[in-house]
Amino acid sequence: QVQLVESGGGLVQAGGSLRLSCAASGRTFGSYDAGWFRQAPGKGREFVAYIRRSGDGTYYADSVKGRFTISRDNAKNTVSLQMNSLKFEDTAVYFCAAATGIFLADSKSYSYWGQGTQVTVSS
Repeated sequence: QVQLVESGGGLVQAGGSLRLSCAASGRTFGSYDAGWFRQAPGKGREFVAYIRRSGDGTYYADSVKGRFTISRDNAKNTVSLQMNSLKFEDTAVYFCAAATGIFLADSKSYSYWGQGTQVTVSS
């Protein structure tokens, strides 16, 4: 079992950057593949990015590819999401999650979720 807490959200102008962090406690975060998802008002939860437990393998949704970078530091029990060139469409609550399944772009593969952090991009 692992507990996750996101931080780093806020208000930013279009074209700006934010860095989100996810801190884990309980079981070692390095035991899990990890992902970021987001949910905009009135919409379902959307896959953003994942990273393998080793940190070597990453994958991104087409909507954020080339703009966002996921990384992790297993010694610090953290996963981060660097978001550059932000767009109004990126506005959402962002969640980090720890996976217990193998299809990591699917939210059903994740058993542990943080509470979310709000990202608002002004146009």
